Amino acid sequence: MQTEKVVDYIVNWLKDYATNAGVNGFVIGISGGIDSAVTSTLCAKTGLDLLCIEMPIHQAASHVSRAQEHITQLKQRFSNVKDTRVDLTPVFEEFKTEVSLEGKQATVDMALANTRARLRMTTLYYHAGLLGLLVAGTGNKVEDFGVGFYTKYGDGGVDLSPIADLMKSEVYAIGDYLNVPESIMKAAPSDGLFGDARSDEDQIGASYPELEWAMQMKDEGKTDADFDGRQKEVFQIFMRYNRSNTHKMIPIPVCEIPKDLK
Repeated sequence: MQTEKVVDYIVNWLKDYATNAGVNGFVIGISGGIDSAVTSTLCAKTGLDLLCIEMPIHQAASHVSRAQEHITQLKQRFSNVKDTRVDLTPVFEEFKTEVSLEGKQATVDMALANTRARLRMTTLYYHAGLLGLLVAGTGNKVEDFGVGFYTKYGDGGVDLSPIADLMKSEVYAIGDYLNVPESIMKAAPSDGLFGDARSDEDQIGASYPELEWAMQMKDEGKTDADFDGRQKEVFQIFMRYNRSNTHKMIPIPVCEIPKDLK
């Protein structure tokens, strides 16, 4: 990958899109992870307004410290960057008092995890509307088009996706080029939706390098019959997520009424 040229391309794409849309810049949620760090830095390089928002909900301390380190560094490097912190923990706790928490614990936990992501999306769009900004997405290609590892209308609810055509390894390469803090570069990727430090690999059962490999194998028309051992296991994990999350990756189904019924 021609990293410098890719960075310039994305920055110009962001700037052109925002200019054509007649907005002032971008708003982005900062999680302390590599994807939001890279995306926010790319947005900052446009010279347009950038609002970075921390939105903790019972957040792991390591996530908070990395997010704050990145925001501090970004503000030192770019004069167009501002930040704010919206503690959504009270909102989340109040929500829980108004809904049923009955059912299998794993199901309830997942529903609440997705609720966290949707509360954050709502917060980002509130500030976007207030300040004339676009919500910049942080999903990479493996998450957005491989395993669908994001929340529909949560972190998947965005105006534009600057890094969605980049594999996770490519995001790291750009992060290195952009001088993203080392603490973020070395941290295990995590969605931070469960109030602890569990990683994406803990949840999925495969690492991003493994998932990138499986995604490539699928594109080449391979099936699990072509592999054995760990490769077979990883390919099956990838395909299971790919199939179950297809609804996130395609347009919303529309019931088209036959003309003779209208």
